[in-house]
Amino acid sequence: MKSVDLVIPCYNEERVLAKSVERLRAWCEMNLAAYRWRIVVADNASTDGTLEIAKRLAAEDPDGVGYIHLDRKGRGRALTRAWLATTADAACYMDVDLSTDLEMITPLLAGVLEEGYDVAYGSRVAGAADVERSLKREINSRGYILLIKALFWTKFSDAQCGFKAITREAAQALLPNVRDGEWFWDSELLILAEKNGYRLKEVPVKWVEDPDTRVKFPNDIIKMVSGLVRLRFRRLGLRKS
Repeated sequence: MKSVDLVIPCYNEERVLAKSVERLRAWCEMNLAAYRWRIVVADNASTDGTLEIAKRLAAEDPDGVGYIHLDRKGRGRALTRAWLATTADAACYMDVDLSTDLEMITPLLAGVLEEGYDVAYGSRVAGAADVERSLKREINSRGYILLIKALFWTKFSDAQCGFKAITREAAQALLPNVRDGEWFWDSELLILAEKNGYRLKEVPVKWVEDPDTRVKFPNDIIKMVSGLVRLRFRRLGLRKS
C-alpha cells in the first residue's frame, strides 16, 4: 500500500488548526482507504498556541497526526523540512484554511502515486477550475503567472495555489536547490521542476478565497517578483548531492 504525508504549514493558527485537522482527518478516513496516510502539522515559529494544539492532536492520534516545529518563521522552510523528512512515497500540502475543496486531493495524489508524475499542483486558472476570489487577487495572480511565463517560458498555469504534491524522490532532488523559505518557495519549486525535466500534473481546483489570508499586499508580491528576478540570473540546473 502506497503512503502519503499531508502537510499543513502553520503560523499562529490556533483559531482554526484543530477544526481543520479534524475536518481533513475525517475526509481521509472516508476517502483515502487506498493509501497509508498521516497528517503533519508544520509549525513555523508560531507565538500563540498553535504548537500546543499540534502536540495535543498528535498525542490523541499518534498514527494519524504528527507535527514538526521550526524556530524560524517561513512557510517554505516548514514545507521543505516536512517534505525532506517524510518516509512516505509522496507528500502533499494544503493551506490550513482548506480553501481548496478536499475532493481535489484525490486527483492530486493520483498524479504522483498512480500516474507517473513527479509533481502535481492545484490550478485556479485552468479551464475547469471553480474559483471564488476578489478581483484584486485575480488580477495579481494572473499578472504574476504571465510574468513567470515571460521570464522562464514555463508551461504551468498557477504558481501560488497552496495545494501541491510531490514524490519522495523528486522532493529529495529538488528541495535542496530551493533557496526561498517564504512565499516564493512555490514558484521556485515549480520553475526548477519544469526546467529540469520533471513531469508536472495540473489539477483544476475548486477554491474559495480566505479573507484572513497571510499574504501581505503589496509587500509579499514585491518579494515574489524580486525572487523571480534573482532566479532569472541563476543557473537552474540541480546541484548533485
